[in-house]
Amino acid sequence: MCGIFACHKHPEVHNFKPQALQLAKAIRHRGPDWSGNVIANDTILTHERLSIVGIDSGAQPLVNKEETLFLAVNGEIYNHRILRKQLKGDPHFKTHSDCEVILHLYPEHDINTPKLLDGMFSFVLYDKEKDRTIAARDPIGITSFYQGWSSKTPGAVYFASELKCLHPVCDKIISFPPGHVYDSATGKTTRYFEPTWWDGDRSPTNPIDYKLIRTTLEQSVRKRLMAEVPYGVLLSGGLDSSLIASIAARETAKARKAGVPVSNGATAQPNENVHVSELKHELVGIDDTGDLSTITALPELHSFAIGLVGSPDTIAARRAAEYLGTTHHEFNFTLQEGLDALRDVIYHLETFDVTTIRASTPMYLLSRKIKAMGVKMVLSGEGSDEVFGGYLYFHNAPSKAEFHKETVQRVKNLHLADCLRANKSTSAWGVEARVPFLDKQFLEVAMNIDPEEKLIKPGRIEKYILRKAFDTSDEPGAEPYLPDDILWRQKEQFSDGVGYGWIDVLKDTAEKMVTDEQMKNPKPEWGSDAPDSKEGYWYRCMFDEQFPAQCAPTVMRWTPKWSNATDPSGRAIESHAASYQKA
Repeated sequence: MCGIFACHKHPEVHNFKPQALQLAKAIRHRGPDWSGNVIANDTILTHERLSIVGIDSGAQPLVNKEETLFLAVNGEIYNHRILRKQLKGDPHFKTHSDCEVILHLYPEHDINTPKLLDGMFSFVLYDKEKDRTIAARDPIGITSFYQGWSSKTPGAVYFASELKCLHPVCDKIISFPPGHVYDSATGKTTRYFEPTWWDGDRSPTNPIDYKLIRTTLEQSVRKRLMAEVPYGVLLSGGLDSSLIASIAARETAKARKAGVPVSNGATAQPNENVHVSELKHELVGIDDTGDLSTITALPELHSFAIGLVGSPDTIAARRAAEYLGTTHHEFNFTLQEGLDALRDVIYHLETFDVTTIRASTPMYLLSRKIKAMGVKMVLSGEGSDEVFGGYLYFHNAPSKAEFHKETVQRVKNLHLADCLRANKSTSAWGVEARVPFLDKQFLEVAMNIDPEEKLIKPGRIEKYILRKAFDTSDEPGAEPYLPDDILWRQKEQFSDGVGYGWIDVLKDTAEKMVTDEQMKNPKPEWGSDAPDSKEGYWYRCMFDEQFPAQCAPTVMRWTPKWSNATDPSGRAIESHAASYQKA
């Protein structure tokens, strides 16, 4: 992940530049490899770079040959090789960066440029000749992105990857809507992402196709291996991360078997050492066939897990890693280390949502360990529970129509929840998280399945169809993707799976930090958004200490549907206890 800060139409842009650079510095954790900036007319773009592709030549902001277009991007464009081939004429590329293709798409496709991109991204592009800025965010909001305005500079509009860049200068801030594009020429923000499943009131009818689910997810993982740096997988031992790890392990092995060059440019051999300074720089990305025609293979796949000592997730992750043959790294944290990190977690996450903070803290601690090992990119399993109704409260869905409607709503809100968690927990330490379950093509398949197939029925565990798609027990000679005890493992919320003591200590500490009187008389400025638990109250206070009031509307607080429980923990759902009692 990289970091962006930009301002269009600042009335005193040159005088503003020193402050703009300081604001950009606030997100240098997202891009510790290089800093860049450019001023054109009265617009300034700044960029903090994390180099993953085109590491020797992709410094930003990117500028076209004529020096009329300027671009700052946070993200990865997986289909950039295909897009390069489709460009008219003979465009001049200055870098090997996957993001530079956006500069050359814009003159041909204008405001429709984001529609063509397959990846995760947020970008700000400035057209000097037209004095025009367009900004866009990927379809689901995997990359964090915000837009702001200031009453002191009424004609200006600001953009940034995180709130901490904007609140010192903006008194109005929004989370930039995923799948949308902003055009300064009209002042409008319009939706460009229009998938067939977007209307949650329309219940799909497509029959289940297990092979299509499998092949589409495999393709999604394959394209996300586009990298010129060491990468790994986050492995909790649950279904989602274990499937991603399994596919990644297969793809890595396949690349080595085919003799694909490894990171140092040599033919892959067992136990080769890889050093960043030896990386081979080539154009990597999916080609016209949908395959990675050039992949920077690694000698081995690394997996990472974290939890309290003896936690459900670390035990299951160890089991999955042993089966998959990954080089596994297991880290333990103590309850006190988790508590000590909370304020920093809230600073980086920019939220006071209970679920997000609970789950983000272990992920934040793990990301620091991953960064220390020299790994810059990881694959993660976010999105599967939203797509397939994997959360335990889905057991209580009253109908297939309501089940589907809730999955659509959860996917639409991912940018305020799990995408925000994955993006900012890892970016806090200069690590990039990629999420294969949120691939556009995979969503088109999975979100159009008849929801009757997704319902949790007697004898059918949550996410049954996803598990079944990767169950090879009825395929003679096929190598299993996962052992049965992982493939059919009961769902754990991540904040539960790292160790039940984690949530317990958070509640116990909040009980000591917040009085009954405070709960009865919350801060007036919170209005109708007052926390409904002492834990939530505690987090909100820590948020308010670090962020002014204009940041709060960007936060979404979540509680499970179809349940009397107000606590978002999976253990609060009756089906969790019932399933374990049966076990």
